[in-house]
Amino acid sequence: MASLDPTHANAQQVLAANREHWTIENRCHYVIDWNDDEDRSCIRTGYGPKNVTRMRRFAVGVLTILSKGITSIAEKMATINRNTRMVFDYLRMTKNSTRQAAS
Repeated sequence: MASLDPTHANAQQVLAANREHWTIENRCHYVIDWNDDEDRSCIRTGYGPKNVTRMRRFAVGVLTILSKGITSIAEKMATINRNTRMVFDYLRMTKNSTRQAAS
């Protein structure tokens, strides 16, 4: 967008594109880097980095969708850390989950 001349993009369009970029950066990349310290990950070979990033993004997505009332992914991760039962209940993966499925 910034490479276009003024006849193809006005200031409002450039500003909108810039804000959209930073919205994505702040909602996804920052959350993953802050909670998982992704920038310092030692996974560097093969498909490992891509696969781990996909799993982290999936986890953030699930937590975001299921965490009504929780504004911090870090807070939710701290709550479910080392509590396997709560993870399964969150994902409704067992017949006797303590959370009721939405009808």
